[in-house]
Amino acid sequence: MVYQPAAGARDLLPLDVAQKRWIEDRLQQVFHRWGYHKIITSTLERMDTLMAGEAIQRQMVIQLQNSEDEELGLRPELTASIARAVVTRMEAVTYPQRLYYHANVFRHIWENRHNRQQEFYQAGVELLGVGGLRANAEVLLLVGNCLDALGLRDWQIVLGEAGITRSLLQAFPANIQAKVRQAIAHLDRVTIDTLPLSEDLRDRARIMLDLRGKSQDVLQKVSSLGLDAEQQAAVNNLKSLVELLEVERNFPVILDLSLIQTIDYYTGIVFEIVSNNDYPARVLGRGGRYDQLLGLYHPQGENIPGIGFVLNIEDLYQILLASQQLPQDIPASNWLVVPETENAEAAAFAYSQKLRDSTHLVIVEMELGGRDAQAIRQYASDRRIAQIAWIKADGSPTIESISQ
Repeated sequence: MVYQPAAGARDLLPLDVAQKRWIEDRLQQVFHRWGYHKIITSTLERMDTLMAGEAIQRQMVIQLQNSEDEELGLRPELTASIARAVVTRMEAVTYPQRLYYHANVFRHIWENRHNRQQEFYQAGVELLGVGGLRANAEVLLLVGNCLDALGLRDWQIVLGEAGITRSLLQAFPANIQAKVRQAIAHLDRVTIDTLPLSEDLRDRARIMLDLRGKSQDVLQKVSSLGLDAEQQAAVNNLKSLVELLEVERNFPVILDLSLIQTIDYYTGIVFEIVSNNDYPARVLGRGGRYDQLLGLYHPQGENIPGIGFVLNIEDLYQILLASQQLPQDIPASNWLVVPETENAEAAAFAYSQKLRDSTHLVIVEMELGGRDAQAIRQYASDRRIAQIAWIKADGSPTIESISQ
């Protein structure tokens, strides 16, 4: 019998872990420089927490049940869990709260494909307690800083506005709004052409399908849809954000007001982080503003604004693997300590600990026996161990450098 991981899961071997850690360490350094602090939430949550007021589809969640018949699930994303933790466990904090995470998430994939991956690793941030232009710009500029730290160059932000898109859909009959929304989300012109719509509404849907491209062109098109004062204000805010990003840096932004996320708690800007190195383009992460999500968990129902993003570690890994930036080997030990005789074992353990307690991080292995001197030297060479310390019973070492 061959033992394998569960369907949809995979093991991370030492080199995989070293490469994943390389990515996470660089992202963490950026998060720290921007004033973000790490949060860890439960992998297992109640279903009512995970579904975020029906914003997350039930079939996306891998469900479990405990002995009390309470509905539980494995988190399919982190934002809902962080929202729950902040408003129930951090009620006395001052805002804004800048939080980040590295974590695995689990999603039930119902597409008909054998062994489709269901466990994913992510890194992301949540900026809670503040809305407006500066907060939106901070999160997007932080995305750019993260990608720069990883050495990625050929990427862009596809930026939409969930509030504008949702309000534009209100012009359609209530009974087919969901179908129009799905057609726009999937750029499905055939469905738009066959839905029972007046010509004016069909033209409106077609325009919404085409609200993607350079910011000036998209903003001009959307203004032709007869916006009310609230919609026009949202468009003006989006325009101000794009202008700020363009001033701060040569920020690669494509506006897309047809962008609709699968998770439906977004209330303001939404965005995807896209790499242009692959065809079709690879989505490296997603994010957006959610100003009503925390109110679902708040004891008094108080809405607290929030915005965040997530980066997909596997997708970053695939891009970086081709660039040869990732570690190609697991870290080598600095020392191999070898007791020359059995009565030198205590002295060898003591010498190993002395090396490990030195100021800088030193990786020290202890020779565990069963090999002659030639085999020990070959092992050190194969594992790229720089030095061997041969320890006598009195604790005195003989240091041997190993040529690689």
